[in-house]
Amino acid sequence: MGIYGHMRPTVSILQGDAFVVCDETGDFSSASPGPLGGMFFRDVRHLSVWQLRVNGRALDVLSADAWEYDEAQFFLVEATGTVYHNPSLSAARRRQVASGLQESLEVRNHSTDAVVLEVSVLFDADFADIFEVKNRLMKSGQRYRYRHEDTVTLGYLRGDFRRETYVRAPGAFFTDTSLTYRVELAPREVWSTQLEVTVGIGPDRPMPQLLHSPHMPISLPEWLDSAPRLETDWDDLGHTYRRSLVDLAALRFYPESTASTSLPAAGLPWFMALFGRDSLITSYQAMPFAPELAHTTLHALAERQATEWDDFRDAEPGKILHELRHGELVYFDEAPQSPYYGAADTTPLFLIVLDEYERWTGDTETVRELEGAARAALGWIAECGAQNDAGYLAYQTRNPESGLANQCWKDSRDSIVHPDGSLATLPRATCEIQGYAYDARRRTARLAREVWHDQALAVRLETEADELQRRFDADFWLPERDWYALALDGDLQPVRTLTSNIGHLLWSGIVPPERLDAVAGHLCGDPLFSGWGVRTLAEGQAAYNPLAYHDGTVWPHDTSIAAAGLARYGRRDAANKLAVALLDAAVHFQFRLPEAFAGHPRMVTRVPVQYPTACSPQAWATGAPLLLLRVFLGLEPGKDRLLTAPYLPDAIQRLAIRRIPGRWGTGDAVATR
Repeated sequence: MGIYGHMRPTVSILQGDAFVVCDETGDFSSASPGPLGGMFFRDVRHLSVWQLRVNGRALDVLSADAWEYDEAQFFLVEATGTVYHNPSLSAARRRQVASGLQESLEVRNHSTDAVVLEVSVLFDADFADIFEVKNRLMKSGQRYRYRHEDTVTLGYLRGDFRRETYVRAPGAFFTDTSLTYRVELAPREVWSTQLEVTVGIGPDRPMPQLLHSPHMPISLPEWLDSAPRLETDWDDLGHTYRRSLVDLAALRFYPESTASTSLPAAGLPWFMALFGRDSLITSYQAMPFAPELAHTTLHALAERQATEWDDFRDAEPGKILHELRHGELVYFDEAPQSPYYGAADTTPLFLIVLDEYERWTGDTETVRELEGAARAALGWIAECGAQNDAGYLAYQTRNPESGLANQCWKDSRDSIVHPDGSLATLPRATCEIQGYAYDARRRTARLAREVWHDQALAVRLETEADELQRRFDADFWLPERDWYALALDGDLQPVRTLTSNIGHLLWSGIVPPERLDAVAGHLCGDPLFSGWGVRTLAEGQAAYNPLAYHDGTVWPHDTSIAAAGLARYGRRDAANKLAVALLDAAVHFQFRLPEAFAGHPRMVTRVPVQYPTACSPQAWATGAPLLLLRVFLGLEPGKDRLLTAPYLPDAIQRLAIRRIPGRWGTGDAVATR
């Protein structure tokens, strides 16, 4: 069965770099509820089978729910096979994930007779790398297992790469693949036990069970209480805001070098890792709400900034990484590499977020600490990133076997296409990356002048930005189409496809005023605007497919950036149109915007249509509502106070955000219509 066939309901819980995907009974195997069923830690599946059986039979589900973000509960009942026979046994499972899992199990006898039961849990561990799961690859190493008094160790060894899983169940009878309790229950009696699974990254080296990591708030309510408080008459917006805060908490993890503060992983299930682009954009979106995410992201990326050329990893001096993984395949330098640097936009985004962080927090110490990294990033933009004869930031992998063909945010194989669907030749210079390079120069010029006291650098960067803006408009503007080209191809010919990338150009500020009407009109016009958000590629072109990953779907973060760009240019009505549409869509996804959804017109489907393999939660989709709140209230950091310029849509009569952190301490933003 193809990946689109695995659409059974799932329950997912996560904390940092660990997550569990199971079915509604709490069971999972490597085939059910889909290929991602299992317990994963740092890109390795440490449990591939975990199934509850009573007298050898599976149970039926009454209800299942994930609560907080790292806990779930399942209420089950014996299967009777007929509606005419009331069940006499029920079970409850309560589970928490954190470097493994802890599970409490309860079985109740509802009958008037005593019963004797065998309560078993089947288990196994295939230690599949996340990319082996995704690409259905076979493993190369050897599995082993051995039993102790109340624990079974499941292990995997390949060379000096070792991973272990420890299943502990005091009082149970163990085999290599099961644990069993013999239970005698009097009428109305309840039996319970505790099961524990921990993971190890070496022989007999279990990781500590960090239930609610000591570096994060002890409980989710404390995390929520520390966030700015939202007040609004639009009830759905309140639910979406809370969901975003909860999911940001779930996606946080702590790099080993910065163990006291967190940064966001990219998304569940495929991208529970540090991604330069995703973590930077999410940090930007969340700046008025959780600026510590940007602080940790900037430091973590600076520490791993490339210092030398490495074709295998697409590394070049000064370049900011794309992806950092920990699994078996990257350990043995098999695809994808780690750290991997195959992204042409992370380096200018690093500079953009560095400036935005200082503007909000006034933390000049961090800007001074990262001056060397920032200057190296500028050097990469000027010397290494310009891979075409016109001097634009362009990309082409130097590792054709496992490197990414596309190194912009639309990084799927077929995303940079001409209107007829044919692939653009390499190297490719996509338009939004030029906008990022422009904005990075402008912002870093401010830092050079105000923090580093390097007037010469500031003047040079501003001059380069002015020249880039002039050349970009001349080379990318398509007067016969009235929009900007998606890219210049390897022959420096424009890729004339109409895409959402033009919204990123507004966000960067590279668009001259005389182009604003056309760009804003396209973002809000029927070919790009679906009614729920901005399509990645406009309807009506041969390449358009509402279910293609980057050729017709709607990406919430993409639409939020377009809305922020429109607001930057004073087009507040257009910005609100996109923002309200996207927030309307969130209601249909239980207030959690997914990574992407189908580009079908709203007037046709009436509800947004799911994209079958979208990550959820996903970091920059989670951050999108936060950026939209900034758009509504016109939030900007001043030197000594929070600046606001509210412009509310008709859907909102009252909106306030209290205790917004910044260089001013905390401030309130309040607006009414």
